[in-house]
Amino acid sequence: MSKIVLTVTLLVVSNIFMTLAWYGHLKFKQMDWFHNLGLVSVIFISWGIAFFEYCFQVPANRIGFKENGGPFNLWQLKVMQEVITLTVFTIFTIVFFKEESFRINHLIGFVFLILAVYFIFKK
Repeated sequence: MSKIVLTVTLLVVSNIFMTLAWYGHLKFKQMDWFHNLGLVSVIFISWGIAFFEYCFQVPANRIGFKENGGPFNLWQLKVMQEVITLTVFTIFTIVFFKEESFRINHLIGFVFLILAVYFIFKK
């Protein structure tokens, strides 16, 4: 597997865990065992989930970083990370938070982010 594919795959998996840790608890409250937990408990559960985010995020950045033999500079890694984050977040929101709508202004914002990726990767 190429370092490009490996880096992107690890970033996607990392972002799945990140989105679950950061926003999943908002949906978990509907579960009987979860809905009586206090804020501190929810924070610790989210930290536990976020641990797995870091297990994928750190290797993705190390493998993908140009100075470690990877194909990307720091700017490219960061902007790529942000686009992946918003893509995973959008899918998560559409699937699990059906009451939240995806509107045209969101789409326009994403187009600008894709343009940011284009300009960051332009030599």
